[in-house]
Amino acid sequence: MTEKTNQVPNLYALLIGIDCYMPNILPDGSYYKSLGGCVRDINHIEAFLKNTQKVPQTKILKLTASVNPDKPGQQQPVEPSEKLPTRKNIVDSFRKLGEIAPETAQIYIQYSGHGGRAKTVFPDIKGVGEIDEGLVPTDIGTSEGQYLRDLELAQLLKELVDKKLTVTLVLDCCHSGGATRGDAEIRGMNVEDDKPLQATFEPVAPLEVLAATWQSLGGGTRGLKASGVPESRDYVLLAACRQNEYAYEYAFNRETRERNGALTYWLLDTLRQQNPGQTYKDLYDRIHAQIHSQFPSQTPMLLGEGDRLIFGTERVKTVFAVPVMKVEQTEIGEMRALLEVGQANGVTKGAEFAIYPRSTTDLTKKDNRVAIARIIQRGGTDSLCKLEAIAGKELKVEPGDLAVQIAVAASLVRKVSLLTQEGEQNQKALAALKAAIPGNGWVELDETRTAGDNGEGVDYFVEINNNCEFEIRDSGGAIFQNIKPTLKIDDPTAPEKIVKRLVHLAKYRAAKTIDNVDTDSPLSGKLAVEWMGTSDTYDRGDPIPALSQLQKFSDRTQPTVKIGDYIFLSIRNNSTETLNVAVLNFESDWSIQQIHPQKTTELFITLEPGKEEKIPLQPALEGEGNEVENTVKVFATKDRANFRWLELPSLDEEIVQKGFGRRSLNPLETLLAAIDGEQPITRKLTVAASPSREWTTKQVTLTITK
Repeated sequence: MTEKTNQVPNLYALLIGIDCYMPNILPDGSYYKSLGGCVRDINHIEAFLKNTQKVPQTKILKLTASVNPDKPGQQQPVEPSEKLPTRKNIVDSFRKLGEIAPETAQIYIQYSGHGGRAKTVFPDIKGVGEIDEGLVPTDIGTSEGQYLRDLELAQLLKELVDKKLTVTLVLDCCHSGGATRGDAEIRGMNVEDDKPLQATFEPVAPLEVLAATWQSLGGGTRGLKASGVPESRDYVLLAACRQNEYAYEYAFNRETRERNGALTYWLLDTLRQQNPGQTYKDLYDRIHAQIHSQFPSQTPMLLGEGDRLIFGTERVKTVFAVPVMKVEQTEIGEMRALLEVGQANGVTKGAEFAIYPRSTTDLTKKDNRVAIARIIQRGGTDSLCKLEAIAGKELKVEPGDLAVQIAVAASLVRKVSLLTQEGEQNQKALAALKAAIPGNGWVELDETRTAGDNGEGVDYFVEINNNCEFEIRDSGGAIFQNIKPTLKIDDPTAPEKIVKRLVHLAKYRAAKTIDNVDTDSPLSGKLAVEWMGTSDTYDRGDPIPALSQLQKFSDRTQPTVKIGDYIFLSIRNNSTETLNVAVLNFESDWSIQQIHPQKTTELFITLEPGKEEKIPLQPALEGEGNEVENTVKVFATKDRANFRWLELPSLDEEIVQKGFGRRSLNPLETLLAAIDGEQPITRKLTVAASPSREWTTKQVTLTITK
């Protein structure tokens, strides 16, 4: 068989693999452990680039530190000094890559080796007591060896991007470690290194340059609108895990017993499939599904331009959908799938999803569907589904395929009542609206109510006012505000538009009312969220002001901010767990936006125990009126989660499909302690942990004035 090729013009690569280190002692007295798969990872990547992508050897820079096969216990690598991944050689190779690659070239960089965490050597930039994440060169601990720290790596990447190079960086290492069982090994260490710097240490750039780069990447301001903050240009980072997790290497091939990094193994497995039009997000979804199903404590990360084509410059519209994490067949032949969506995302047992192949870019065509999935067991941030075949199609679902919600369970469906009114035109208009309601999936007609009822059990009332206009009222009879423009009963499109508005309101309410009421959860009360104060002098790029420099609220129970000022939100993790945090804004125009982190390719920020995140926000006041109340909701989960599915545009704008979040499902926990809002478990359980133990949420409000 002839191997398929997909040559990428102007592709240059820097490949770094480290299996052994020169003798050095860590703070706990141990040595960096030799690894057996890092150089092999790099060799496999090199072969793929040369054989499949047709990259000539002259465009590949390679640094490796290999164990002598005849002396496996020897610490000294076998390569000559100029080919070793020392700190100096790594830095020089980054800059050489920038010299030999012409503008617009593709740059691929991969590091496979140990990752480390050390007390920061940049306290003036990061703050006293903070941590540097770093790559561990083979000469770590020698007179010239030091970590290549995150702040320095950011600077080296920026230098490449500034030369108009399109950069992809893959880091198959971890920044923490510890003991593990079985055949898997960890690429990291279990201590924070506090060894003093060698006297010869020199950062890759002056401190003021490093500070400016660090501020531009992570210290920018974020407003209450998702727009206005530029995305990183020509930059994609695929990391093996979060900063507090392990990156595993494992003997995936049972015959050869060759060890590979989990990230590299599934990266190559996916790339070799040569799927046209595949983006880095598509690549990531499959890698994440495969890794997390085998190693639940390893969560790969994708940062940067996830909507960019692999080894390309073109960007395609990001498709938000639920990745399929696992597919299995039961003893009775029933097909089931694990989807990364759960209680924390507001879905319930019985919700239905359409499954599409992972390379699908149009999730609106029913012809592209390959199966239907219905939730049968709901977890905290993922759920088990029963798969059903689509007529005329083979039931074939794989990890990494995409799932889009098409029907909600009964507990999320809202009731609407049409108030009967006199007049032939009015009755005709209501009849047309009644005919338009069935089949939307979110609201259903309740015909048991009349104008004289108290509205108990009904979420929305629709009636016609004296100006022959449709009005939508809440369950208490109050007219919803900011429902404009008004719709006349003689408008033939009015029934369809009213139904779309009702669906929009139902989704808005479902998102806003998500809450974790389990007071026994270890996360209950552990997420501290509050408004710190306001500033009329702060500007983008400035350091976050100290609390004493902010203007205090006249009434802390009802904080107010004026248009043009900044307001600062504090989020603190008071739990003993590392939490993934996302912040959503519920606006008066019935839109919902994730405002932190803002980039569509970033799902959350990771907040370690005892850490605080301070977010500057600049409110906006749109539409009529001099003031409006705004709700901000913070979600925190122990595992990966995607709350962008909750995002909504303004009322009457087209609603697009959104994505969800996940955690590795424990079937016993889900079976014994899954919480369904309508039928909560009341008997005492001593073996299980509820899905509600895995997430929490907190919301705060503020008033925005002119």
